[in-house]
Amino acid sequence: MSSQSLEQSAAYKSFMKSPQPSFKHTSYFEVYDEIFERYRGREITFVEIGILDGGSLFMWRDFFGPQARIIGVDLNPDAKKWEAEGFEIYIGSQSDPSFWSSFFEQVGPVDILLDDGGHTFVQQIVTVELALEHIVSGGLLVVEDTHTSYLSGFGDKSRSFIKYVERWIEKINSRSSRFKQVQNDRRIWGVEVYESIVSFKINHEASNRASKPCRNRSTDGGSDVFRNHPSNNQDKNRARIDMIMQRAFELFRD
Repeated sequence: MSSQSLEQSAAYKSFMKSPQPSFKHTSYFEVYDEIFERYRGREITFVEIGILDGGSLFMWRDFFGPQARIIGVDLNPDAKKWEAEGFEIYIGSQSDPSFWSSFFEQVGPVDILLDDGGHTFVQQIVTVELALEHIVSGGLLVVEDTHTSYLSGFGDKSRSFIKYVERWIEKINSRSSRFKQVQNDRRIWGVEVYESIVSFKINHEASNRASKPCRNRSTDGGSDVFRNHPSNNQDKNRARIDMIMQRAFELFRD
């Protein structure tokens, strides 16, 4: 998607049109446009966690169109009032496995689940783990406000949500045929990381495809691997390279 002003964002326009209050970050709207565009105007099931004020429900109805089934999840029973506006509302805790079991039994498969709930690590990870098998192939599971992984008060940082995402990146890459022991957890095909948003892409066929080397045609002969070629000698630039590597691995501090 080409660069655009905030006011040109389709998601932002829907956000501003909502008749009820909603809170988002300005950096989120282009992300919504990018990852949700292909679902607009389709008969999809969209679930958002964290909807008490109701504004986001109206935002998503406008953004996706009247064909979309919009479902809200909240812990506060007052959120049930939005059923009068034609939304499906479920009351429960996103860190309660029993709630999710009952929820998916009633709702069925979901195209998109957006977690804008409590943002603690336990809430985020339990939600992803229990929702993944219920996201249709071609669907998305999106978690917002992932910057909480770097803040105090949201749980044990050694098991933060971003640490969980890193684990998924390792799982996905371990499927390569270069490894003798291939990771068997193939629920997620890919991960996209944006500022404070992580999008898990579900594609059952692609994530279960065996990884093996292939060529489009044979070669005339082997070509040397140049990664350790003398012309690639880094000694003369060692100080500058060390500085670049140090900067690349600097960590954000709370």
